[in-house]
Amino acid sequence: MSVKVLITRTVPADKGRDMLPLFREMRSLATAQAGYISGETLKSHDRPDVFLVISTWESAADWEAWLLSKERQAIQVKIDALLGGKTQYELFDYRLRA
Repeated sequence: MSVKVLITRTVPADKGRDMLPLFREMRSLATAQAGYISGETLKSHDRPDVFLVISTWESAADWEAWLLSKERQAIQVKIDALLGGKTQYELFDYRLRA
């Protein structure tokens, strides 16, 4: 069952130019990962410092393998340093549970 991952980051205004290349690098590496289906990056209309990444994976296990990979972790450390905080993740699946 495929899953969607919502990744939220609040980027300080003075860090946006430094952050965008890291977002691109992360996306480029993600597309080559097993189980990656698609992704998009959105910028909030009302809060231009908030970015939302919606990523679709074939399974939660595929997402978790990417999340824990050394390649991703190396970029995430740089992102979190620029953010001055942590990235927020939420995992959603298509199954409705009773």
